[in-house]
Amino acid sequence: MFSSQKANQQQSRAHNMNLVFRAIYESGQTSRIEIARHTHLTRTTVSDMVAELIESGLVEEIGTSVSNGGKPSILLQMVADSRYLIGLNLAQDKFIGAVINLRGEIKQVYEVPSENQDGELALQRVYELLDRLVYSQWKPLIGIGIGTPGLVNARNGVVIQAVNLAWKNLPLARLIRERFSLPVSVLNDSQATAIGEFVYGGHSSEGNMVVVNVRHGVGAGILINGRLFQGDGSGAGEIGHVVVEENGLLCRCGKRGCLETLTSLSAVVRRSGLPDLDHVEEAFCTGDPHIRQIIQDAGAHLGSALAYLVGILNIHEIILTGEMTRFGEPWLNAVQQAMQRSAFHLLAQNTHLRMGNLDYQACILGASSFMLLDGYSLLFLNER
Repeated sequence: MFSSQKANQQQSRAHNMNLVFRAIYESGQTSRIEIARHTHLTRTTVSDMVAELIESGLVEEIGTSVSNGGKPSILLQMVADSRYLIGLNLAQDKFIGAVINLRGEIKQVYEVPSENQDGELALQRVYELLDRLVYSQWKPLIGIGIGTPGLVNARNGVVIQAVNLAWKNLPLARLIRERFSLPVSVLNDSQATAIGEFVYGGHSSEGNMVVVNVRHGVGAGILINGRLFQGDGSGAGEIGHVVVEENGLLCRCGKRGCLETLTSLSAVVRRSGLPDLDHVEEAFCTGDPHIRQIIQDAGAHLGSALAYLVGILNIHEIILTGEMTRFGEPWLNAVQQAMQRSAFHLLAQNTHLRMGNLDYQACILGASSFMLLDGYSLLFLNER
């Protein structure tokens, strides 16, 4: 009985601490009174939590608020450089990682080549990247957030399947946690990108957003009321391997006619007959009509698929990210027009489609933000 009560008290305290920290984190500057109003905690509880956060160096007092006749309140803010996190993006042609402070400011970036490396070799590249970041000058580190392609069980940190990395049922979080003795979270890269764009991208969303990431694969991250929606099996947003063309081209997943085979970078390069994406972009910019049509077709296929998301979710803010955004307004317009044609017009007319603002950094920032604020209470207190 005593152990159970003690455990419940510790869980309650951790929950309250997380509420207070989030209130300070999300507000920028706030007071103890405002935290109590926002969290519905008692002022005594808030004062205790704030005192502990100040003692740990995570929070500081920065002066007083402007008074409207009553006693001015002491303002609080998070100390951005009191702790650091590591974020990894494993969905690029090279693995990219960064050390990030608590405000999402990137302090140092490293990258390692990963092209044509999969399975154990790819895992060794991840270790190599983390060796550089973990043992850099930025201390203390409090955790590692990873965005990886493929289907991911985020709760357990297991990559169920990542076709292009030849990973299957890989316990990535456990392997990295054991090697570096740091807390680890693992997300699908599109979900991590969605968090990054939502938190740091400067978009006007009120809390609901779909971020569609188009690279060698196609995936979506869904945020509802400001929280990542992952579905019952952590796979919400896996749209790239939905069949949209019966008897179409063979996909990496083994099926034919997946959305990815029509809209991705690989699909565009394959149809162009050119050696790589840079050559495709060059031909596109010089006005090559054949290449222009390929980009239009890829955008149209994507827009038709997005019409289903419009009908199912009715989320007004859709952000497009990934390498295909390099084709700019012509590609975006093709996506927009096809979406408008295919979706129920009363829903589509209120749907805003735009480009992302953060490029590859969105995944890095989103993965680290998820580590900090989503389900990892009090990790920020554990200096390593």
